[in-house]
Amino acid sequence: MNEIHLHNTLTNRLEPLSPLHPGEVRIYTCGPTVYAFAHIGNFRTFVFQDILRRFLRYRGYRVLQVMNVTDVDDRIIQNAAAAGIGIRDYTEKYIQAFLEDTDALHIELPEELVRATDHIEDMVTLIERLQKKSLTYTSDGSIYFRISQFPAYGKLSKIDVAGMQAGARVDVDQYEKDDARDFALWKAPKPGEHFWDTRIGPGRPGWHIECSAMAMKYLGDTLDIHTGGVDLAFPHHENEIAQSEAATGHPFVRLWLHAEHLILEGQKMSKSLGNFYTLRDLFAKGHKPSTIRYLLLSVPYRRQLNFTEDGLTQARNSVERLRNFTARLKSAQFAEGSNPEIQARIEKAEADFDAGLADDINTAIALAAIFDLVRDVNTAMDRGTFRQQDAPRAVAAMEKFDGILALLADDDEEKLRKLGFGTSKPGLSVSQIETMIEERQAAKKRRDFKRSDEIRQQLADSGILLEDTKDGAIRWKRK
Repeated sequence: MNEIHLHNTLTNRLEPLSPLHPGEVRIYTCGPTVYAFAHIGNFRTFVFQDILRRFLRYRGYRVLQVMNVTDVDDRIIQNAAAAGIGIRDYTEKYIQAFLEDTDALHIELPEELVRATDHIEDMVTLIERLQKKSLTYTSDGSIYFRISQFPAYGKLSKIDVAGMQAGARVDVDQYEKDDARDFALWKAPKPGEHFWDTRIGPGRPGWHIECSAMAMKYLGDTLDIHTGGVDLAFPHHENEIAQSEAATGHPFVRLWLHAEHLILEGQKMSKSLGNFYTLRDLFAKGHKPSTIRYLLLSVPYRRQLNFTEDGLTQARNSVERLRNFTARLKSAQFAEGSNPEIQARIEKAEADFDAGLADDINTAIALAAIFDLVRDVNTAMDRGTFRQQDAPRAVAAMEKFDGILALLADDDEEKLRKLGFGTSKPGLSVSQIETMIEERQAAKKRRDFKRSDEIRQQLADSGILLEDTKDGAIRWKRK
């Protein structure tokens, strides 16, 4: 197998994965800020992270992944106050929605999903460590980190700190991306605002200190991998580095991985443009979870993804092609024996798939390896050179691929119904479709063409189109 190489934002080059603890990869993931439903740009990053963890496990690593849930920030406090409820009650709805959405997309939960409000004490302790090193100052009850005391500031984002105004500071959780000034570790409460009464005074944590405190609590001073969207590299991740390394004296992260932006129909996603979509917006438009997952993973994570209606159509067709191929392998009848050329072709596809993902999680190469195999094996089946003993080997390869891609399970309607979407009449599952096709084939053999036509029409009414193949099997696809 090829050695795994990942692009490190810190060094701007591909580097081999070399976990600090042999056999175990420790990952910290920036999760959602739960003031509203997560949008599809967020899920582009979460799907990439899911592919990463699945591939690492496929390669035999133990994975310890921690994802934070930011359940306190300016927007949450303001929205909760406007709703007349506590921030815990306000955020609970959106945390549950996030969990439901990740389940719909077959995104695995991390080993630790941690809420910021459960770790206030850890944040206070980290701030105290920085205070003891004279790396902070207090102003109007808020505590700030002095970036001038951390000479390496800017090493992740490559920002030029030479012209920064000494002592300038920013106190809000929503940052301009070109603003690099002293940042708040602890924020004094405003009148009527929720706060915690702690050893360092009343208030609440700044955004950045949350991630550093929780990451190091569960993963140690140095992490193997830190992931997030490219928009978080500055100032959020830059500030995480500064406060973490200043406190511990150790490197904070060995490999920084950042997913590029998602754009919609060639434009930046924006509520003002009317092209801002949550996952549930797309479900309401009739799109399936598997279709969305495929499109989100189809473009390598460091390339910008243009999310379009045409792309969704192609993604839906691609998922159906994979499912139909796997169903054909399981149901069609082939001549006895085994074809060594087919066995070798499957082995090549597995090697190419692995090589693609080992090269900085290049999902485009991995998908190309699968679809080349689908094309070649379908051709062999049509020509009669595919044998019965080749089928289990091909099915095993598809299941191996799907352990990472998570696309073959025909459970879209089930996932949608759980969220209150989908039709009142459930769609046919793959097993139901295959059973009806077998019944139709049996009717044709006994020359009961009336019954055969009835089944074809029933399938058509359910959105299933049939195509007869040369080997006597049936290919099908959804409209």
